Amino acid sequence: MNMAPWIIQIALVAMSILTETTEGKKDTVLYCSACRAIVDELNYSISQIDPKKTIHVGGFRLNPDGSLTDKKVPLARSEANLSELLDGVCGSMSDYALHVDPDTKIKQYKRFAPRSSDAGDFPDFNNFKFDGPEGSNALKFVCESIVEEFEDYIISLFAKETDHVVDKLCNEVSDHCKGTKFQSDEL
Repeated sequence: MNMAPWIIQIALVAMSILTETTEGKKDTVLYCSACRAIVDELNYSISQIDPKKTIHVGGFRLNPDGSLTDKKVPLARSEANLSELLDGVCGSMSDYALHVDPDTKIKQYKRFAPRSSDAGDFPDFNNFKFDGPEGSNALKFVCESIVEEFEDYIISLFAKETDHVVDKLCNEVSDHCKGTKFQSDEL
């Protein structure tokens, strides 16, 4: 019994579905949600860093008088820290699931797993659709593709901006949420 043709057929079907998803019409809910989740996760990670901590940046060049030229910037929004946070941001996509608003019927992936700072604040799980590993894997895949494509812009944006990051990244730069009716509240 030769199973190789079946495996090849299954692989081809899976690849065609993935190709349609990535090259054809993009799943707006998935891409917009992933973009918004990236912003939410980075904002949360930044908020967990002591704002008093700083890091030295610059060329550490000697001035003619023998003093060093460097400056201190807040650690939380330094490029080095943001790059490190961005490397791990897609790992948290398994904490998200498809949420359907009971009133508006708007679908979006939202965080269902509480963080340590969310003591006692649990979402209504009746409005979530858990697709098993496929749903979180799809969200993670899209997250990784967004991070890869926009990494430099994301780091630059978070280094300078504190307000309206979701709108700038997800609506203006990536166009993943442009024209959507997603709620503007926190994920």
